[in-house]
Amino acid sequence: MEFRERLYQLRKGRGISQEELANAVGVSRQAVQKWEAGASTPDLNNLSALAGYFSVTLDYLVRGVEPEAPQAAPAERTVIHNYYTPYHYEYRSKCTLLGLPLVHIHLGYGLRRARGIIAIGNVATGLVAIGGFSAGLLSIGGLGIGLLTLAGLAAGGLAVGGMAFGLLAALGGGAFSLGAALGGCAVSRFVAVGGAAVGQYAGGAAAFGSLLAIGQDAESARGLAFTLDQLQALELSPPELLSWLQAQAPEAPRWVLRLLLGAAGR
Repeated sequence: MEFRERLYQLRKGRGISQEELANAVGVSRQAVQKWEAGASTPDLNNLSALAGYFSVTLDYLVRGVEPEAPQAAPAERTVIHNYYTPYHYEYRSKCTLLGLPLVHIHLGYGLRRARGIIAIGNVATGLVAIGGFSAGLLSIGGLGIGLLTLAGLAAGGLAVGGMAFGLLAALGGGAFSLGAALGGCAVSRFVAVGGAAVGQYAGGAAAFGSLLAIGQDAESARGLAFTLDQLQALELSPPELLSWLQAQAPEAPRWVLRLLLGAAGR
C-alpha cells in the first residue's frame, strides 16, 4: 500500500473531507487532493502534521511500518523479609483485691510471671494459679504447689498428678501422703491403696500395712494381713465380710475397711 492510499484510508476513517483535513494541517484542499492522487508528496513538516493529526508514526504514514510493541520491563524480584518476634501476651485487670489484680494473664516465650487472685502464666502465683509452675490455694500446672493441686508433679494439702505429694490426700501414678494415698505406687502414713501400697492400712495388688493389709499379696509387720484367697475362703457376703473384718480390726475406721476391700476387689 502506497502513501496516497494510507492517507485516503486515514481520512475516511476519521470521516472528514479533504477540505477539513487541509484546514487541520494548514494547507489548501488542492494540496490534499494531489497527495491522495499521488501527484505530489507532502514535505517533512506536512508529514509531521499529518502524523500528529492521525496519531500515527511517520514510519507508518510513509512506509506503512507498524510500531513495535514495547517490551515489558522484566519484573523486579520482590524480596520479603519476615521478622518474627517472640510470642508474648499479657492482660492485667484493673479491678484489684488485696492489692493484687483480680485476673493476671502473662504468657509467652521465656519466664513470664503472673501474680493475681486468678493467675495464668508460665510461672503463676495466686489464689487460683494455672501455669507451667503454679502456686496457690488451687494450683493447676506442670509443677504445682497448693492446698488443692492438680499437676504433673503436685504437692499440697490435696494433690493429684503423675507424681503427687499430699498432706491430706494424694492421687497419682506415684502418690505419697500423710493421710490417704491412691496410685500405682501409694505410700502413706495412714491409708494407702494402689498397685503397690504401703501404710498403716494398705490395700492393693501388693499391700504392706503396719496395722492391716488386704491384697493379692498382703503382709503386715505387727498387725493383720489377709490375702484375697483367704477372704474368698470365708464365703461371706460383702456386708458379712465387712462386719467380720470390723471384728478383727475394731480400731480401723469403717470407711477405711470399705476402701481396702474395694481396692482388693471385694
